[in-house]
Amino acid sequence: MVAHRRLVAQVARTVMANLAIAGASGRMGRMLFEAAAADRDCTLVGALDAPGSPALGVSARVFGGNADVLVTADVATLANGRARATLIDFTRPEATLTYLDACVTHGVAMVIGTTGLDDGAKAKIADAARKIPIVFSPNYSLGVNTVFKLLELAAKSLDSGYDVEILEMHHRMKVDAPSGTALKLGEVIAEAQGTRLSDRAVYAREGHTGERKNGTIGFATLRGGDVVGDHTVIFAGSGERIEITHKSASRMSYALGAIRAAKFLHGKAEGLFDMHDVLGLK
Repeated sequence: MVAHRRLVAQVARTVMANLAIAGASGRMGRMLFEAAAADRDCTLVGALDAPGSPALGVSARVFGGNADVLVTADVATLANGRARATLIDFTRPEATLTYLDACVTHGVAMVIGTTGLDDGAKAKIADAARKIPIVFSPNYSLGVNTVFKLLELAAKSLDSGYDVEILEMHHRMKVDAPSGTALKLGEVIAEAQGTRLSDRAVYAREGHTGERKNGTIGFATLRGGDVVGDHTVIFAGSGERIEITHKSASRMSYALGAIRAAKFLHGKAEGLFDMHDVLGLK
């Protein structure tokens, strides 16, 4: 808990932000409440959970919030007599799309950290961003987004004679694989080398696979325990191996990045952004 407070204290206080948090009773929801409560520039104006959740009607204070906001399933409550709010959503694809429609209807900005979204869902997010401002990223950790930039350089330098493998591990409850972050790592490498991940990705190996095909990007997925998120990119060449690794010990790094993203959206009318926009890395 002490370590969490130290991390929370690092969030820059620059603009005011009215926040609503989806998945209020979940692990990430609780972490977001804690991060928002520690930031004096954030005002909690809403808390959402799934229809039928036992959390509905309960004060957000029960889950770590610092305001007597009652948990609801109705996004419309965010538009009632409030200054423009931003909904932070780290839930599941079906819930995210429902929230997306409601946010467009009621003019609520969004920070989307949900993973496992298919191409159709991503297209809907892009379309919605013509009407409301959205930050959409597979990972909100400042460290991971720095790794994305490092990989651009590595991929350009090691574009010949090196096999690429991406290894990720998460807790046993994670429902999508590979992780959204792992896929983004692959996309960054492929794009830096002037290719598309869809043309190079290998997601499973079993049985007599034959020799590794040149130019492929392999993925390996591990699930177990309470691992928050480990990612390693391996560039394996002749006589040497380069590994770039990021390990998350706490979801607080994601929560802090999401709060920063919500502040970034302050004053914006529409547009689709990612964490490189938020961090000024483009």
